[in-house]
Amino acid sequence: MAAESKDMTDDIQNVEIQSEEVNEAASAEAAPEAQASVAVAEKKPAAAKATVGKLSAYALMQAFEAEQIAKNPKELPDIYVGDTVRVGVRITEGNKERIQPYEGVVIAKRHGGLNETITVRRIFQGVGVERVFMIHSPQVASIKVERRGKVRRAKLFYLRDRVGKATRVKQRFDR
Repeated sequence: MAAESKDMTDDIQNVEIQSEEVNEAASAEAAPEAQASVAVAEKKPAAAKATVGKLSAYALMQAFEAEQIAKNPKELPDIYVGDTVRVGVRITEGNKERIQPYEGVVIAKRHGGLNETITVRRIFQGVGVERVFMIHSPQVASIKVERRGKVRRAKLFYLRDRVGKATRVKQRFDR
């Protein structure tokens, strides 16, 4: 894809150079009023030619995401909804940086690719706390799966209404 975009930019530059040469030739033999009309007439075909080899917006975004993920490879485990995970979060205090673990149950996964997020829920001092983490964020230092959960839902929002032992998720041993 990078080769296609390079070819596309080369085509655009060649069209711009050709239009400048036509404008210079026209300016040498034409009056200033005729020069403006020639320049306008030459810009329209250049714009039409530039759109011929263009990538679609979706393809361009996919190429960019793949490039960014390849540039910063992170060893991520397979994370499923229902898993208990420990997320290492980078905390900056003044000029010092530390990694604070945040452990809880993954109740939702959203998006995909570079924008993939997980919602992690835990109980802290008797109050349910949920945090949303972007998996590929530089703020997330590490993700470790503590135990696999056996669930039959894509989103576990029903755990918000449960208290105590009712919030437990069965353990899965096959993954």
